[in-house]
Amino acid sequence: MEFKEAVKIALQSLWANKLRSILTLLGVVIGVASVIAVVTLVNGANTFVTTKFTSYGADVFTVSKMPAIITNSEDYERFQKRKDILVPDYLYIKQNCKRCTGIGAQQATAGKIVRGTESVTDTNIRGYTSEMPALQNLNIVQGRGFTDSDEEHASRVAIIGTDIQDHLFAGVNPIGQELRVDGTPYTVIGISEKQGSTFGASQDNWVAVPLTAYQKSYGTAKTLTIYIKAGEAGQVLEDAADEVRVLVRSQRHDLPGAPDSFELDTNNTLVGFFSTITQSFGAVAGAIALISLVVGGIVIMNIMLVSVTERTREIGIRKALGARSRDILMQFLIESGTMALVGGVFGVLGGIAVAQAVTILVGFPSTVALWSVLVGLVMATATGIFFGVYPARKAAQLDPIVALRAD
Repeated sequence: MEFKEAVKIALQSLWANKLRSILTLLGVVIGVASVIAVVTLVNGANTFVTTKFTSYGADVFTVSKMPAIITNSEDYERFQKRKDILVPDYLYIKQNCKRCTGIGAQQATAGKIVRGTESVTDTNIRGYTSEMPALQNLNIVQGRGFTDSDEEHASRVAIIGTDIQDHLFAGVNPIGQELRVDGTPYTVIGISEKQGSTFGASQDNWVAVPLTAYQKSYGTAKTLTIYIKAGEAGQVLEDAADEVRVLVRSQRHDLPGAPDSFELDTNNTLVGFFSTITQSFGAVAGAIALISLVVGGIVIMNIMLVSVTERTREIGIRKALGARSRDILMQFLIESGTMALVGGVFGVLGGIAVAQAVTILVGFPSTVALWSVLVGLVMATATGIFFGVYPARKAAQLDPIVALRAD
């Protein structure tokens, strides 16, 4: 039997028994859909996070009291006992770092922004030094950023995100308008470029004011995060980070051999940690998908055994007309593989649809990887062939005389 004819018979069998075919392939469809959906979401998350972090600059690193990522309560309590990073630490680095091409500092809290009768809550209120917008790659699309004079005089001026513009200044040019940040009046001087959302959370609901003005409202005895630009990634960044580590340890009087009393984070640290998390998540989801494929394969094997029983006379006639055992074996393997491949195609489409639905509903990023589609189809076909071996061998080994006598 030709390959094309065997595939045609398999498709005819699927079409002739639609309900049985759907139930047969359900396990394969679920397994492949799970693989595609998970890989698509994980790949999208990795791409998004890498792009988001590197958008701050691959040559930018931070010095802070606590790390950006804390995995347990014991570490949190230990980090909380550290001394705060304060303005003198920032100024010491700024005055003494030779390898640093840019240095800024920020503090942040959540608060309420009011204009007239309109308000926005849970807004990220940031205290910036004049260098911070550039260090965080915040493009000011309208107006201007902060100047050294704004910082020196604690000017009550503000830069806003697009959420603030949309909610409080609809139809009005915000530049020169006044708003209240936790009750304190500020004049809007700049509007930042839209940043979008991260996992469904908007990145544009924020207001930035000069750090000195921020500290007048919220106090100076709160920890800072210091942003430092090295000029280049790679070894240049490592050299700058080493210099900053020495300076901060000296400023904070850390004893020789003692661990750092602060945290120094680079983009690679954060991206690497997130990649580890998504890989672990993908491995668990992949194991679940593999179980679905095994279940689907067992169902295919059972249905193929039924098919062998139903087509015993057909097998006998074919053997009597000269078909070899390997021809029968190949026919049934092609049929089981084709059945599984059809399930794989629907699984791929279903997985992509699920991933896109998640993206639309909750804003979780997704990126379809061609290799994952190919892997899903190969896995489905391989499952069908593997679990079709036993029924195919049983069909191939039938005695033609016995088969022709079958009712």
